[in-house]
Amino acid sequence: MKRLLIAALLLTTPALAEGSGDPTWPCIQRKQPHLSIGQLWPGPPPDAAAAHLAQRPDIAALAQVLEQRRLPMDEAEVQIAAFAKGASAAELTALFVAVFDRIDAYRSRIMAGVARYAEKQTALSDQIEARRAEMARLSAAAAPDFDKIDAEEERLDWDVRIFTDRQAQLTYVCETPVILEQRAFALGRAIAAHLATPTPVP
Repeated sequence: MKRLLIAALLLTTPALAEGSGDPTWPCIQRKQPHLSIGQLWPGPPPDAAAAHLAQRPDIAALAQVLEQRRLPMDEAEVQIAAFAKGASAAELTALFVAVFDRIDAYRSRIMAGVARYAEKQTALSDQIEARRAEMARLSAAAAPDFDKIDAEEERLDWDVRIFTDRQAQLTYVCETPVILEQRAFALGRAIAAHLATPTPVP
C-alpha cells in the first residue's frame, strides 16, 4: 500500500512513471539508463574505426566543448561548421561519437543520481511516518509529556519541510536527462548537416 503521506505530498509533483519497469523510479519520464546512438545520429552508422577516431585529441577536445549545455546551439553550430571545413565523413561521424559518448555517460550519472534522490525521499518519508506514530503514542499516554510532544512535532515539521522542498525540485531533476537527450539529438543533426550530399544520378 502506498504511503498516504507521500500520496498527499505528491499531488502537485511528478508521480511514479507508469510502465517504467521500476516502481521506485520517481519521474514521469520513462527510465532509460542509456541513449541509442542510432536514434540520434542520421549519418553513417558508427563503427570501430569511428570510435577509435573519436579519441583523436582535436575531436575529443571539440566534443568536450560541444557537450556543455551552457554553450548555445548557435555557437555550437559555428564551431561545428569550422571543424567541418575539410573534415571527412569519417571525422564528422567520429565527432558525433565523441559527443554522444560524453553526453550518454553524463546522463547515466544523472540517472543514477535521480535514483539515489528517490531513495533518500523514501527514507525521509519513513522517518516522517515514524515521527507521526511517536506523536500519536505520546499524545495517547495517560499523562502526556507535552514537552516531548512539542519537540517531536518540531522535528516532524522540519522533516516535512525538507521533504516538500526536495520534492519541488524533482521536476527539474527529472527533466535533466531529457534535456541532455535533446542536446545530443540537436548536435547530431548539426554535425550531419555537413556530410556531403551525394550527387543525383541523371
